[in-house]
Order: sequence, then C-alpha cells, then structure tokens
Amino acid sequence: MNQVKILWIDDEIDLLRVQILFLEAKGYHTDTANNGEDALEMLQAQKFDIIFLDEHMPGLTGLEVLPRIKVITPTTPVVMVTKSEAEDIMDEAIGSKISDYLIKPVNPNQLLLSIKKHVDLNRIITEKTTSKYQSEFTKLAMQINETSTYEDWTDVYKKLIYWELELERTSDNTMDEVLLMQKDEANLGFSKFIKRNYKSWMEEDSQTRPFLIQDVFKRRIFPHLDNDENVFLIIIDNFRFDQWKVLQPLFSEHFILEKEEIISTILPTATQYARNSMFSGLTPLQISEMYPHLWSYEEEEGGKNEFEKQLVETLFKRYRRDVSFSFNKVFNDYHGKKVISNLKTNLRKQLNIVIYNFVDMLSHARTDMQMIRELAKDDAAYRSLTKTWFEHSSLLGLIKELRNKDVKIVITTDHGTIKVQNPVKVVGDKNTTTNLRYKQGKSLKYKRKEVFEITKPQEIGLPKSNLSSSFIFSMNRDFFVYPNNYNYYLNYYKDTFQHGGVSMEEMLIPLLTFKPKY
Repeated sequence: MNQVKILWIDDEIDLLRVQILFLEAKGYHTDTANNGEDALEMLQAQKFDIIFLDEHMPGLTGLEVLPRIKVITPTTPVVMVTKSEAEDIMDEAIGSKISDYLIKPVNPNQLLLSIKKHVDLNRIITEKTTSKYQSEFTKLAMQINETSTYEDWTDVYKKLIYWELELERTSDNTMDEVLLMQKDEANLGFSKFIKRNYKSWMEEDSQTRPFLIQDVFKRRIFPHLDNDENVFLIIIDNFRFDQWKVLQPLFSEHFILEKEEIISTILPTATQYARNSMFSGLTPLQISEMYPHLWSYEEEEGGKNEFEKQLVETLFKRYRRDVSFSFNKVFNDYHGKKVISNLKTNLRKQLNIVIYNFVDMLSHARTDMQMIRELAKDDAAYRSLTKTWFEHSSLLGLIKELRNKDVKIVITTDHGTIKVQNPVKVVGDKNTTTNLRYKQGKSLKYKRKEVFEITKPQEIGLPKSNLSSSFIFSMNRDFFVYPNNYNYYLNYYKDTFQHGGVSMEEMLIPLLTFKPKY
C-alpha cells in the first residue's frame, strides 16, 4: 500500500508536534504549512491524500483558503480544525464541502479516525467485506445444498443479493466470479426445487404454496381498503429485488417501510401471464375459462395486456366489493406528470393503480440497442441505470407528492429478469412463441433434461390454444435458440436480460408496503 500523504495547515504548527509524531508512527507522512499561501504553493507542486486545515489563521483564514484548495484539488478530502464551535462557522465550512470537522484540542485518535474514514475507507471496506464473504461462503454453500422450502430459498436469495451489493462497494473484484458461481449454483438448485414443487402450488386446495402473485389483492390490498385506508398500488414492470435494495435509501427519505416481502410470480414469468393474474386474482387458465373475452392467446393479434382494468373490476365484483379506483399506465414522462397533475382528484378514490414500464423497456432496449448494452453491461450497471432513472423519474415525483398524504403505498412487480448466457437448442413450427425463456407450441423438439417441461399446461394453471400445446421453460441462465441461424442468435442474445423462465431473479419478486412518515 502506498504511504498516505497528509498536509496540515496551521499557524501554530509547532504546538502540534505530538499529533504529527503520532501519525508518523502510524505510517502516515505529514507535511506542514503555517499559512494559506504556502499551502497553496505546496498543493500546486505535489499531491496529498488528505488536508487538515486550521480555520483561524492570520492572512488567509481557513474558510478563505478552502475554496482555493478545492480549485486546485477538488477531490482531496479537507478536514477543518478549529477552536470555534459557532454554528455559523460550521455551516459555512460544511457548505464549502469540507469532509470533516474537528474541534481543538484535537485528540490523536480523532485524527486517525478521520484519516481512516476519508482515505483508508475503501481499503478497509474491501478487506473487511472480502474477508467476511470468504468466511460466509462455506456456510452459504451448505445452506444452498440443504434448502428445501420456499422460505429457505427466499432467505438464500436475500443473502446472495446482500453479498453482491456489499462486494460491489469494494474496490476489489476478485470475489465477483466466486459470487457469480455461487448464484449459478443456487439457481440450479432453485430450478430443481421448482420442477419438483410448482405443479402442487397451482392446485386449488394446495396447502404448501407460497404467497403467489394472484394473491396480492386479497392478502395485501383488501385489508387496507377494509381499514378505510387510501392505497396507491405501484407496479414497476420487470423490477427485481436487487434493484429495490438499491432504491431503498431513496424511498426511506419519504416513507417508512412497513413490510418487505419476497413473493413468487407465476410461470411464464412474463407480463401477459403474471400481471393479468395479479389483477384478476386468478390463474391464466381461470381467466380464459371465466372471462374468455378478456384473455388473448399468444398467436392472436393485438396487445396481451389491454384488459387489465377490466380484470380488476371482475376481481372486485367476485368479492362483492364496491371500490372506487383509478388505473394508469406510465410509458414516458408525459404520462407520469399527468398522474401527478390528477393527484388531487385521484386522492378521493380508495385505490389508485399506477404501472411504470421504464425498467421493462430498459431491459428490451438493452437487447436491441448497442448503446444501452454498454451502459447496462452487467447486473451492477443495470442496477445503477435503474437508480439513475428513478432519481429523475416522475415516480419519485409522485412519491414526494404523496409523502404528506394519508395513504398507504404498496409497490411490487409482475416478474424479474436474468442475464442469459447458455444457448439451448429447440425446434418448433411457425406458430411457436418467440420468447427466449419459454416456448409454447404443439410440436416442440428439445432435450428433456435441459428444460422444465409441461405437457399438460392446465396442471400449472395455463390455457392452451390447441389440444396438443405444451410449454417448456428455460432454467438458470439458459435461453432458447433455433438450430437454423444458431450462431447469429447466440451472438445477438447472449449476455442480454430476458424473462419468462425459471430463476430466482425472475420468480422471486419484491412486495413492499409503506406508510407516511408524517
């Protein structure tokens, strides 16, 4: 490690020899200046890692020399050292972007803490985080091997996301590949778990099924409405749990997180199936049987999510509920601002449903646009792009508008997405669905061990467009390609984000309930 270089600017520098000797004994090299002018000349000539700056000096004061330091070296942390505890001086110093504030007489350990906080922070975080993950690796591997219930898998997924985000904060990427291998191992186990248990989840009298997406209204919306609470249900299409954890600090500025849950969406993990199930409280098969005019088969022309509002109406009617609600889809900033401008009217309604499609559009754009591919080249970049969108989005504008209103906010999604890497060959006729993570058709050819095969779609609550239709789902990081033009599809779709199949990233989705802070 390179030796840390400190510049200490103080007109009484001779009185600070004890502290300087302490720092040098700890391995830090310290240069000194007893006035601002000399210090500025030194900064022009050489680079320092941190600067201690006395606030009260003859000639240029600390507050006067501070902006000139920032011009020369804007990123170097500056710690203001002063005898004064006056609030206005503190405010001015903080407003001038100091990194820390110490009151004389300065304890040597205070100096050491400030250096570690502002200079050694990345190194300390990297060493500690890497060491902790290494010690947890074996425990997590054993947990993955022993996992047998849905709750176990959500716990594994949470831990993997936690470590992914922790390691992302470090400057060392040596453990990234290890964590990715462990996530792949977990997804392999999760896929086997789904193959063993998913059919039983979809049985009407199932006692073992987890909280599924079609239960959202019954279990999380109705109780609030029964309690005479106004509810905003916000659905962010294609929103993963790791993306939520990145956005959580931004939400916490405005609302209190009352409940964080991971629920399961259904197969296929695609909007047509999952979101229609959420809004209707039914499986796709039940929708097609009970409301055939509200269900569109994949080979039919037209949009597959045109009847979502009508499905919500059928849900309320079946449960004999007279609920006033609004329904809005946000595809761009104009739509988002319109939701905010209509807020006064909509707050009179018991329920407001707002769907934000940006994250889903980002996923599709990443497949089709080279620029977006480069901006979201991996999961970390994908999360970062989602955060940037949110910080400048009309959704954040809506959250800010609601923070002083007496409302409950429920946020969820229809499915997640996964970065695919491994091609799996499949052969189908011209009516086979085009999705890369699942296929529906009547003459599909594939290797059974490479897919999750459903020859009787009704067993998992799916309708079929003809008698011999079957479904296959890709697992882990696989994606389906046709043997003709194999290399083209392999090169074009490898490392893109897709959804529709079986993985923790696609199936295990966040369900969040917030209450206002004020």
